[in-house]
Amino acid sequence: MLSALAPARRRLVWLVASVVATLVLAIGALALLRWQSAPDPVAQDSLGPVILVAGYGGNIAVLQPLADTLIDQGRDVEVFPPVGNNTGDLNEQAEDLGAFIDRVRGDASAPSVDVVGYSAGGVVARLWARDMGGDTVARRVVTIGSPHHGTGVSSLATEAGGCPQACEQLRPGSDVLRRLNAGEETPAGPEWITFRTENDQTVTPSISADLEGALNIAVQRYCPSATTSHGQLPSSAIVLSALPLVLDNNTPSLPPLENLDCD
Repeated sequence: MLSALAPARRRLVWLVASVVATLVLAIGALALLRWQSAPDPVAQDSLGPVILVAGYGGNIAVLQPLADTLIDQGRDVEVFPPVGNNTGDLNEQAEDLGAFIDRVRGDASAPSVDVVGYSAGGVVARLWARDMGGDTVARRVVTIGSPHHGTGVSSLATEAGGCPQACEQLRPGSDVLRRLNAGEETPAGPEWITFRTENDQTVTPSISADLEGALNIAVQRYCPSATTSHGQLPSSAIVLSALPLVLDNNTPSLPPLENLDCD
């Protein structure tokens, strides 16, 4: 009886060993692929152009305080022209952003850029960085009041009907956001910084603007009683004071903003 079972046992042992060896090889190949595909760190000591990206609706006028502040600091600033009115497919907007950045980098002979996205513009910047090679050329990515995990406002608009494609894509749990937030929310390559206000009635809940692995800055950290709205974020004293500091060539950290007027 024992001699009859021995060959079967040997075959079982051989089969298990083969499966284990296959799994080891597969895991090793996957690790090698991930290592080979990981971007080299972007040089942090070279300040290239700053690209400003408008939000849903494409209103670039709200970006002017950001542009003025950075220009005063000696930075070169370029505003990404809205794609229509920025209500179409966010992925297509990200592709257009990538083409625009390539042109700006070429004209400036710049190895890298900093990207600042306001509202849905921050989501577009993330799509570019994650899926379109932006993680190899973005030194810093800053998002201001961006609905990274969706906003209830988009859900309500979708239920009411007449919600354009970008609006639908900004619903919590949408296919675009679910894929964007799978795994690392802040892929290697750039440094990531977010701003938000707890009084945001457009991005709800406001914590949707935070990213895991980013330096997340809330206006109320510095001005606890601040009633800054979503639309006021680009002109907020906190944002305008902190932005040049998190975009300099030091490691991004919570800026020591003392003696700010919180009224």
